[in-house]
Amino acid sequence: MKTIFVVCAAAVALGWMNPQDARAENLFGTDEGKLPLTAGFSDLEGSGGGGLVPLAFISGYGSSTSWGANAHFTNIQLRDLHLYTYGVAAGLFDRVELSYTRQQLDVTGTALDGLGVKQDVYGLKVKLFGDAIYGQDSWLPQIAIGAEYKHNDGIKHAQSVKAADLTGLINPMQLGAQAEHSTDIYLVATKVFLAESVLVNAVVRETKANQFGLLGFGGDRHRGYSTKPEGTIAYLLTRKLALGGEIRTGPHNLSVDDQTNAWSIFAAWTPTRNLSLVAAYLNIGSVLAPVTGVTKHQDGPYLSVQAGF
Repeated sequence: MKTIFVVCAAAVALGWMNPQDARAENLFGTDEGKLPLTAGFSDLEGSGGGGLVPLAFISGYGSSTSWGANAHFTNIQLRDLHLYTYGVAAGLFDRVELSYTRQQLDVTGTALDGLGVKQDVYGLKVKLFGDAIYGQDSWLPQIAIGAEYKHNDGIKHAQSVKAADLTGLINPMQLGAQAEHSTDIYLVATKVFLAESVLVNAVVRETKANQFGLLGFGGDRHRGYSTKPEGTIAYLLTRKLALGGEIRTGPHNLSVDDQTNAWSIFAAWTPTRNLSLVAAYLNIGSVLAPVTGVTKHQDGPYLSVQAGF
């Protein structure tokens, strides 16, 4: 773990090298020098990405001699779950991204009706090399490394659940999780093929998270880190509108949770540089099916609004 953060710190230092010419500044003192759709939308954990999966893009429209920032709110209504997130992110010199997101999950159906879970996610992403947009004469993608520290605040309102054996739950470790906090580490490669209007993105994530961390980290089936792939593919209809899909795999650490892959189909639109919208259909698979007896997948609409510069 220490080695990963040393690598991140070294890459941060490199971020102040190789500056480009400054562009005209706006009223925030930033130049907004990046192209539309390249500031990254805020994904489920607040990193610049799509809906589920991070991209190698750095949040904000600031160029390599400037900075940018945004705030986001995401609402996800699944069959028996209501998940919403809100947070902020800042991009420095188109090299370093810092983010914070608060997640809240409320169970609205099944035997777990009444349960609530909250989680804080602190993110760091560093662009290592490559340029997804301007490197069209090369197959080399833009590469970034990221870390997401997640802290689960516990389980609330368990006294109201319909399953008597779950009454009194206050911590995901009572479900078999090994910890209430952990750090995901990921390596992401993003490439935009402008001639074909296609974006391709691939991620390798080291994680212990059960259902993104909302059910804790590690478990009775597997305690340590798992290496999990993720991916995004999108078609750029215009410079401001993209349609695509994502897939994200996760570990199966808990006996009481048959965690499966999550996926989404999305439309991402930037009507202006200061406003971005993502609408999607999201499916995260079954959640605690062995406990609730419900095996249907949790799916439904996803809507995210982001404002920034």
